[in-house]
Amino acid sequence: MKKISLPKIGIRPVIDGRRMGVRESLEAQTMNMAKATAALISEKLRHACGARVECVIADTCIAGMAESAACEEKFSSQNVGVTITVTPCWCYGSETIDMDPLRPKAIWGFNGTERPGAVYLAAALAAHSQKGIPAFSIYGHDVQD
Repeated sequence: MKKISLPKIGIRPVIDGRRMGVRESLEAQTMNMAKATAALISEKLRHACGARVECVIADTCIAGMAESAACEEKFSSQNVGVTITVTPCWCYGSETIDMDPLRPKAIWGFNGTERPGAVYLAAALAAHSQKGIPAFSIYGHDVQD
């Protein structure tokens, strides 16, 4: 009997790519947010067959197109069927978004720094809309309209 490979959830940690202290100060927080998201999903979600949902985290934080492409390559090889982009900070939207038009996606922009992730969330959603790619937004309870 052929073993079925269940789809995984890809976690995309995106970050403000400016150097000289900006990116460096956010690396650990951003990757920890990705790890916490993966842990929550793996602990709480199950496939219809009862198996735990597995998560795949990008190898590095994503600040631009090269890192986004490397993440996509990893996700393609790992049977990722859904992505969640997470960020605690502002980032360049169009350079960091998940561009796969067929893969369901969500973005969690958390206001965790003075460069709020909710601003990235709004910009990334606008970029998705402009490209005709649907995305689901996840705002925290402290974010107002």
